[in-house]
Amino acid sequence: MNPSTTPATPPTLAAFVGLDWGDEQHLVALRAATATTWQIQALAHTPEALHGWATALRQQFGGRPVGVCVEQSRGPLVYALSAFPWLVLYPINPKTLARYREAVYPSGAKSDPGDAQLAGEYLRHHQAQMRPWLADDAPTRHLRYLVEQRERLVDQRTAFVNQLQAALKLYFPQAVDWLADLTKPTAWDFLLRWPTLAQAQKAQKQTLLNFFYAHHVRRGDQIGALHTQIAAATALHADEPIIASTVLLVQALCRQLRILASAIRAHDRHIATRYAAHPDRGIYQRLPGAGPVLEPRLLAALGSQRERFADAQDLQSLSGIAPVTVRSGQSVVVRFRWAAPVFLRQSFHEWAALTRFWSAWARAFYEEKKARGFTHHAAVRALAYKWQRILYRCWQERQPYDEARYLAALRRHGSWLAARVDQARTGHQPSEQPA
Repeated sequence: MNPSTTPATPPTLAAFVGLDWGDEQHLVALRAATATTWQIQALAHTPEALHGWATALRQQFGGRPVGVCVEQSRGPLVYALSAFPWLVLYPINPKTLARYREAVYPSGAKSDPGDAQLAGEYLRHHQAQMRPWLADDAPTRHLRYLVEQRERLVDQRTAFVNQLQAALKLYFPQAVDWLADLTKPTAWDFLLRWPTLAQAQKAQKQTLLNFFYAHHVRRGDQIGALHTQIAAATALHADEPIIASTVLLVQALCRQLRILASAIRAHDRHIATRYAAHPDRGIYQRLPGAGPVLEPRLLAALGSQRERFADAQDLQSLSGIAPVTVRSGQSVVVRFRWAAPVFLRQSFHEWAALTRFWSAWARAFYEEKKARGFTHHAAVRALAYKWQRILYRCWQERQPYDEARYLAALRRHGSWLAARVDQARTGHQPSEQPA
């Protein structure tokens, strides 16, 4: 997922490779450490061609390490190349390579062979500042793929629900209010059975009662009130072409949502099984507010390679939780860090927001930031920044988080935060205020 931290002494590379991945073929720029020119070649988009090329590099350079610079740290290319131990992979951010291209070619010239050579040149000149990619162990990678795939399924569900809501507003807007939560099977099954107001108005009260009882909705008075509302409702319009065509879309979306719900449940089962068997599980089980969804995501975010981050600041920067400070002359601007993996940032942000309800010091910290004028999300990011330092320490030491132990440490250091927590418990005013 993430590159490891830059080693104190980068490996001595026998050759530098820039690789530009394509759908039909891959372009490779190779330059031996002792050579003065680049060799450009095309590789067919087949596993056999990739394996043959990697094996040839091993023979050519006697098994010595060969650095490969690629514009991604995930995907089939990296997974395939990581199988060859003599290849040292250096992922590069596409934005970094684009800026390097602008510096080398101010005219804006761009070509695939040029991109491959540029990637190799960047590695050759900046290897000491780059981070070689190290794969997590198999259990961690398996868990990470599952949690990321689940998130993509949830995003697809959200997109379908938004489309469903928009379609209903074209001819049956009352259903959006009556069904309330379009992410639930009750809503989909209702629309598959009664996709229009006219059809819903034909349903007897007992039929509605039976339907909702079958979906574990037991409030007969609410169902009776809904039957009354349906009977008294007026159709938005009677334009048959719009209604008939949109009903097809609505029911197609409901069927898709059913399939997605089944896939999400399957992922949840596999995630729970993999997480329960993971050796690092104990580190995350006592994190306030994390629960069965966020605990595996946080485990996947940090991974199994303890050498991945040089320190907590490295984690904070990579995840996008740490802000960016821009200095120019007498001007100093602190701004949001846009260039960061979205899923990684979301994992820490969502968890930090939940800790307010489970951790006394987290709640006090958040409330103090809000009192100082922070927006909700800025205050949550500040809280996530603090949590990351704690979690990094737990991860490095392979120790679970202990709220009582942390509060005791805050008290020993005379922290205003501990004083605020104690004041909330006893009702006494703290003697210190935050700086």
